[in-house]
Amino acid sequence: MNFENCVKERRSVRKFTEEKISHETFEKIIELARFAPSWKNSQTARYHIIEDTDIKTKVAEEAVMNFVFNEKTIKRAPALVVLAAVGKKSGYEEDGSFSTSKEDRWEVFDAGIACQTFCLSAYNEGVGSVVLGIFDDKKVKEICEIPEEENVMALIAVGYRDGEAKAAPERLEVKDLVSFK
Repeated sequence: MNFENCVKERRSVRKFTEEKISHETFEKIIELARFAPSWKNSQTARYHIIEDTDIKTKVAEEAVMNFVFNEKTIKRAPALVVLAAVGKKSGYEEDGSFSTSKEDRWEVFDAGIACQTFCLSAYNEGVGSVVLGIFDDKKVKEICEIPEEENVMALIAVGYRDGEAKAAPERLEVKDLVSFK
């Protein structure tokens, strides 16, 4: 798939078929996603693939802060990816001090790049995804048994799209997004 089409055609998917995603396909997705840039090449992104229906249901019912839309999406998805980041690396020097005034916020920046790279890579493999932002990270960490040194950054519901993709929503014009000085 060409990159321009991948970027322009990828859509958030909230309705999935029941077909499972093979571990081989997940490995292909992460093979590309691992090339996402990160602070000083710290490579902090970790992808926890939750396929177990009981765990997904528990996340949906106990960790999405009663946001019904996310609850339904997680329950419909064949898998839920918990994107985590190894803490105290992005934005830090070796002595533990912050490198910039952004302090530990580089972790979120790096996770965002990793998340987008994962979603584009998934699309390239024919897998739909949607990033879910309303969740209790501590509860997700507990339910999914995420290692202590990792911070939960995003939930990504994944599966094969059920139905046709919608057209791209209207976008701002380039002139409205850019300034040259």
